[in-house]
Amino acid sequence: MGSRDGVETVLEEGEPEAKKRRLLCEEFASVASCDTGVAQCYLAENAWEMERALDAYFEPPAEGSTLGGRPGSPAGPVGCVDLTSEENADCSNSKLGLPESTQQEDDSVFSLITWNIDGLDLNHLQERARGVCSYIALYNPDVIFLQEVIPPYYSYLKKRASSYEIITGHEEGYFTAIMLKKSRVKLKSQEIIPFPSTKMMRNLLCVHVSLSGSELCLMTAHLESTRGHAEERVNQLKIVLKKMQEAPESATVIFAGDTNLRDQEVTKCGGLPSNILDVWEFLGKPKHCQYTWDTQMNSNLGISAACKLRFDRIFFRAAAEEGHMIPRSLDLLGLEKLDCGRFPSDHWGLLCSLDVIL
Repeated sequence: MGSRDGVETVLEEGEPEAKKRRLLCEEFASVASCDTGVAQCYLAENAWEMERALDAYFEPPAEGSTLGGRPGSPAGPVGCVDLTSEENADCSNSKLGLPESTQQEDDSVFSLITWNIDGLDLNHLQERARGVCSYIALYNPDVIFLQEVIPPYYSYLKKRASSYEIITGHEEGYFTAIMLKKSRVKLKSQEIIPFPSTKMMRNLLCVHVSLSGSELCLMTAHLESTRGHAEERVNQLKIVLKKMQEAPESATVIFAGDTNLRDQEVTKCGGLPSNILDVWEFLGKPKHCQYTWDTQMNSNLGISAACKLRFDRIFFRAAAEEGHMIPRSLDLLGLEKLDCGRFPSDHWGLLCSLDVIL
């Protein structure tokens, strides 16, 4: 098969892991006549072994299973979905990514994903959760910042992403989470900063970690939603920026989350402090990743009006001493529909890579 020969050639040449996996996704999609989003799901769940993933795709689903077998099989009711039921956990390899012995760490690069995964939308939640996990497996980031996590989704992530330590901002309702790759990022402490006047259960989740001896302060939040709560949202932004300023000068500080901000609101609060930068702006305001909430491209909410907003943002404060990082690239995730006809979330995710100056 010509496409397989091409993939094997790339693998032998030691190309970056993400590129290898993208090529495998393309080959799988060609063989199975499916989209690459479905290909990612099956490859990620089968340790990126092509034959094993294809077998899982073409094998008839077990009776009663909602996740196994060929996509397109009817899903069960989602109103009281249990993402961690035994049948779901056993239908495929439940761990993310490659076996630990084959993973390669690059100390010169630090990568993160931030994503509002829209756990409050129960429509096709199982397949959408699997889609998010396939992106995590594909890019294998060091840290993941999530918003709109619900308890079943959290339990699912604990089962599926066992190579990550997960810290949450709440235990009930919906909340934020920070996932730390255990092999590289070591948790030192954590804290939750309340937003005193929130009407939507929002707060600021902070974790202090070490990465190859360097100190990092990582933060996420889901700032107050909707245009009508702009005043509260700006107040919450001020709390975030104050906390970033208060972090030890020896630490690199990264905030990533769903800010719900409009640019004029940032201007209203005086803009960002001089030592805190907006990563998208720092990288030259690239058009390809400007809008993370785009109702024209993303049909999950079924909104007819075209709204394009940069809700999801990454703020960065460099360390004053050794262990510097410099943002290098920014890309959108989740742009392909899953087999259920929906995207993983109504938000696009953000994948950010930073160069580590050792």
